[in-house]
Amino acid sequence: MSSIPKRRKVSQAILQSLGTGLVPRKGVEHIAIGRQAEMTELQNDLGVIADGGATFRLIVGRYGAGKSFMLQLLRTQALNQRFVVADADFSPQHRLTGSKGEGLALYRELLGNLSTKTRPDGNAFGALIEKWLSNLQSRLAREGIAPDSDEFDRKPNGLVHQVLGEVEAMTHGYDFADVLNAYTRGHRQGDDELKAAALRWLRGEYHSKTEARLGLRGTVRVMIDDATWYDNLKLIAYFARQAGYRGLLIFLDEAVNLSKISNRQARENNYLRLLAMMNDTLQGNAEYLGIYIGATPEAMDDRRRGFYSNEALETRLRESRFSAPGLRDLMGPVLRLEMLSEVELRQLLQTVRDIHVWHHRHESRVDDGAIQQFLAAMQGRIGADSLLTPREVLRDFVTLLNLLRQNPQQSFDDLLGKVASTPSEPPKAEAVDSLYADFSI
Repeated sequence: MSSIPKRRKVSQAILQSLGTGLVPRKGVEHIAIGRQAEMTELQNDLGVIADGGATFRLIVGRYGAGKSFMLQLLRTQALNQRFVVADADFSPQHRLTGSKGEGLALYRELLGNLSTKTRPDGNAFGALIEKWLSNLQSRLAREGIAPDSDEFDRKPNGLVHQVLGEVEAMTHGYDFADVLNAYTRGHRQGDDELKAAALRWLRGEYHSKTEARLGLRGTVRVMIDDATWYDNLKLIAYFARQAGYRGLLIFLDEAVNLSKISNRQARENNYLRLLAMMNDTLQGNAEYLGIYIGATPEAMDDRRRGFYSNEALETRLRESRFSAPGLRDLMGPVLRLEMLSEVELRQLLQTVRDIHVWHHRHESRVDDGAIQQFLAAMQGRIGADSLLTPREVLRDFVTLLNLLRQNPQQSFDDLLGKVASTPSEPPKAEAVDSLYADFSI
């Protein structure tokens, strides 16, 4: 799957991200090495979602092992296959539920990051509604209703509930359709204030029903809040399908922050919400929806504060007794990432080197033999057997390439010797010793 980007803007994003230990937001497909079996199963998920199904996946791996990379790669592929995507990171302010509206804050973050292929950087919700409305008007035109007729002005208002009939049968679906009805009126009447008010309700930005009624100029029965935001995501997934997309994918990373919640009851409430979402998708109660969550083994397996501290979650998430190293069921809700093989790491470094050469337009001083030396040096560092990850290897490798380019008087062997004498950096304290550091709530 790897290749050289066609634009230096993309190669710059790749090199800068890898050099600082980040996953590139753009161009991740150019450095996709390994994980073929996992990606094949995730691609199968997309087909199921497009056919009206739903899926729930926990991508589990150590810090730097490639969780965020896989989520970003799947996000890119989903955009190219006409899915709507939304992503967010768990944090003390963004959880599944909380006493201070943390669940609603997570929903707002997801809606702000809602993206399509034509709007890959977020804020695509308004454009999604406009696309749906355009499709609705095209349908009327096919029925012989002229765009400048009075009937064209009246008919969309009645058709909103007719077209969204199946949506109305879902939880809070009637209110969702009613707000879309208000948006449609605003669109036909050139009333930008009414359109903005409808978008505010759909994004969960109103603080009270009174405020929402004033904005929407009508009755509002429910509000999107901590208790109802997931139901609204299911409505948006179905709505995205009616707008001409194949479904909605939700990406949530840094799930370790749920296990860091200090208050036991608050942590348990989040696990119960996670359990409800998993049951809902896996039992077929959601349509056109995929949920993908990145977590560490500690966040999963710890029976005191991790997901396994909830007996119902553990029952659903633990691997079968038939699973073993090299014999994994990749179709279950938990997808544990194994470390890249030496061959895959070498291919990855060769690709990054080629991108570096293309981007900077210079002669490479690192051939394949030098890459093999670099890997051997990395693997020979103190602690490499337990601490070395693709993130650390790539960060050091990009730095080495940069130094060789900027310092032509330095040799590869000299620079490599300096790196090889440095022990592998252990994970940050918050990632190991303080993995479960308390957060205030």
